[in-house]
Amino acid sequence: MSNVYGQADDDESQGETVVLESNSTSLLANDTIDLGFTEKSRKDIVGSVSAIRPESYLQYDNTQWVRDALLGRITGLSGSDNIRGLMGSAMIVVDGIPGRSIDLLNSEEIEQITVLKDANAVAQYGAMGRNGVIVVTTKRGSSKFRRANVIVNYGVREPIALPRYLGSADYMQLYNEARLNDGLDSAFSQQQISNFRNSTNPYRYPDVDFYSSEYLKLRTSYTNVLAEFSGGSENTQYYVNLGYNNIGSLVRLNPEANAGSNRFNVRGNIDFKVNDFISSSLDVVSIISSTKTAQSDLLLQGTTRKPHIFAPLLPVSMIDTLRNETLSGQVRAANMYNGSLLGGSQAFQDNTPIANVLAGGYQEYISRVTQVNNSINFDLSKVAEGLSAKTYISFDFYNTYALSVNNTFSIYEPTWSNDTIVALNRLGDQDQKDLTENAETQGFVTRYGFYGMLNYDKQIAEKHSLNASLIGFANNMYFREQAQPQKNAHVALQASYNYDDKLLLDFSSAYVNSVKLPEGNRAKFSPTVGLAYILSEEDFINNANWLNYLKLRASAGTINSDLGIWDYFLYREVYAQNGGGYGWADGFSNQATRIQQGQNNDFGYEQRKDINIGFEAILFNRLWVEMNAFQIDIDNQVTRLNNQYPSYYEDFMPYSNYNLDRFKGVEFGLNYSEYFGQVKADIGARVMYANSDRIRVDEKYDDAYQNRQGNPIDAYWGLEDQGFYATDDFNEDGSLKDGMPAPAYGDVQPGDIKYQDQNNDGVVNDQDEVNIGRWRAPWTYSTNMRFEYKGLSLFVLGVGETGSQSILNNNPTGNYGDYYWVDGNDKYSEVVLNRWTPETAQTATFPRLSSQQNNNNFRNSTFWLYNNSFFRIQRAQLTYQLPNTWVNNINMEHISVYVAGSNLLEFAKNKDERQLIIGSEPMYRYFSVGLRAKF
Repeated sequence: MSNVYGQADDDESQGETVVLESNSTSLLANDTIDLGFTEKSRKDIVGSVSAIRPESYLQYDNTQWVRDALLGRITGLSGSDNIRGLMGSAMIVVDGIPGRSIDLLNSEEIEQITVLKDANAVAQYGAMGRNGVIVVTTKRGSSKFRRANVIVNYGVREPIALPRYLGSADYMQLYNEARLNDGLDSAFSQQQISNFRNSTNPYRYPDVDFYSSEYLKLRTSYTNVLAEFSGGSENTQYYVNLGYNNIGSLVRLNPEANAGSNRFNVRGNIDFKVNDFISSSLDVVSIISSTKTAQSDLLLQGTTRKPHIFAPLLPVSMIDTLRNETLSGQVRAANMYNGSLLGGSQAFQDNTPIANVLAGGYQEYISRVTQVNNSINFDLSKVAEGLSAKTYISFDFYNTYALSVNNTFSIYEPTWSNDTIVALNRLGDQDQKDLTENAETQGFVTRYGFYGMLNYDKQIAEKHSLNASLIGFANNMYFREQAQPQKNAHVALQASYNYDDKLLLDFSSAYVNSVKLPEGNRAKFSPTVGLAYILSEEDFINNANWLNYLKLRASAGTINSDLGIWDYFLYREVYAQNGGGYGWADGFSNQATRIQQGQNNDFGYEQRKDINIGFEAILFNRLWVEMNAFQIDIDNQVTRLNNQYPSYYEDFMPYSNYNLDRFKGVEFGLNYSEYFGQVKADIGARVMYANSDRIRVDEKYDDAYQNRQGNPIDAYWGLEDQGFYATDDFNEDGSLKDGMPAPAYGDVQPGDIKYQDQNNDGVVNDQDEVNIGRWRAPWTYSTNMRFEYKGLSLFVLGVGETGSQSILNNNPTGNYGDYYWVDGNDKYSEVVLNRWTPETAQTATFPRLSSQQNNNNFRNSTFWLYNNSFFRIQRAQLTYQLPNTWVNNINMEHISVYVAGSNLLEFAKNKDERQLIIGSEPMYRYFSVGLRAKF
């Protein structure tokens, strides 16, 4: 067996060729894993850690957005930054510095991404590592070779779904129906409705669809160009990454205002040798991003602007300029837009989104990022064998500002005679272009970080080795106009023992400090311990040809954290003055000073208490398998114990550590590699079940079914619907019949939603809310397949979730609920078409329409709940690599071309609801072609 730890070996003299390679699924046993502060061979790591190396998958999956690259690739990772279902995002560490954004990187400049999952793996990151850690390491130069890579990618993106609102006539007809349901007169006459429905003049009787091809493009383009250069000598190595990205705007109206987004980045990493025992590195990053838009957000405005109010453009050809000199003069003095004037209305002259897009100017948001790192490495082996030291200092500067041109313009309200405009009422301001580009600072953030480390790595005799690290870390972030900076500081100690390369013991800990806690409680020790046993190194296993590698592991520990402590001085007594006063005979009154928050000198850290058991294995030289079972308690969460004391004590109530949430589950991943003749196949899959439970909660409900304790943390609470009220539920005077529970949310009629009275008290109110679903999927899974034949390869990645629900009002990425929760003067979407009426009582899927606020129908309930499970073909790419004989003839190392797509196909029961985003950028499907060349 040539390599029991999975590296492919092409040397036939070494024995049987191993098929399994270190690829996108997971780095294998002998690979070096970057843990942020230190590096270790995977087989020497005790904690639960997964890692990928972008260079291994970019050849066949050219996704440069790092978050997208993480989807479905790492066991235990849900989405791009959630580890094991914890309530919060993982901490991002870039080149050893916590708190940096992963969105500032492209995949090409990354050497490795490592996900640290259990307490033992994250302990060295102190309080900030409570939700897990994602470590990103950028590329360095090499003295062994010089390289230059160029990647060019061009593509188009097209909206998958756009909001669908009713046209003018349908809206007017149904709004009349809503008013009649409320006992009010119609707002529109039948003649008006007929004019809008049957007219051939869309300017007199407008029917404006903001999401039509008249205002939005069918698709928009994007371009991505990257170049990287690396090399060096024995004493100095360098790496440079240059990038440009452009994304076009979906709005088609004004070329000046719709430039879209642009991003420029440059990275330079330099390593150099000072002398025989000191080396250093210097990294500099600069990123400039800009997003240019019109003065009006058409995608947002389109959710509220009704289609019949006024025509946004008035063609000059319809204006009676030949017989009316006044009109002729107005037209000559006005600005034209494609042969039209800007339309408007007296009642809505301050709300003209199309005019704002065309004539209002633009706004451009610009962000600038500068990052500087410097490390100094000391080889102290002359002091003690195996001893080394490192210092690392970093500076980040984030600046955002806005540029704007604010033009003024006139709009015109027409007077019609048949199909001719016979008068114009000019509204708004004079037509005047702003000659000044206005600048406004939006924010400025600075960050300073430092850590120093002593490391000891010693082989003792033949079978024993020790490794220990002592780290001192500090990180400060300063925000403009914020007096209190964010400060993090801790000391970490890691010590590990390795016996005969098969028994591993690790102790990792941190001594954390937080200024959010009272003096005396600010420092706390966070210990963790892990044990691993490489069973495949034992003689009775080593001879098994089918088992190449097997490691069992277990870990436990406590992480003290202040991430859940949202403010400073929560432990202090706070006084406030109320707005009331005491009246006296002289007519004067004084404000009262009262205690608003009690003092708690025992206020302390929240704690993550963690247990992890798992294994990883290589079987038959072809199959990589890993599995972990975990339980994570987030204990001593901050709350006010309002239910532990009498109500008259409320003003004196301090914040305390009390609540306990539990997360537990199993994660499983595998990758199988095999040759079928000349076809190489790599097939991988990952599955995670992660459940949550509220174990201890300060609460007191009259009915036990409302207790949050014993329910998932991500539970939806709402009413249980019983369909619609029917006509025979009411007496002739409109009152509910005897025995029908009375809703507490206002009067109801036939066609309103009826709810279950859970406690049988005869009233439907908030006390009848129950657990109706959950918004986070307990099951997440993915699968990837790659088939390679000679120079041609096909890659497909699928991701899925099951077990979660969503509420129609809570659109996945935007809370513009009037698309579904339609009442009052809201704009009507197509969902109201199947509303309740006496004729559709048996088939209706939407409650009766109302022109007034309806508090009964539009609240969280099972009526609006839908299954959010899905499976999506996330990405696919077909790549052709030119033969090496051709490439070498032109003095190049590699050339490949590809076609790719992402967000391609989704299978879901409620796909239409899932894919619709309201009020902002839609969900896109992407197609691209590209070239990758290596010199």
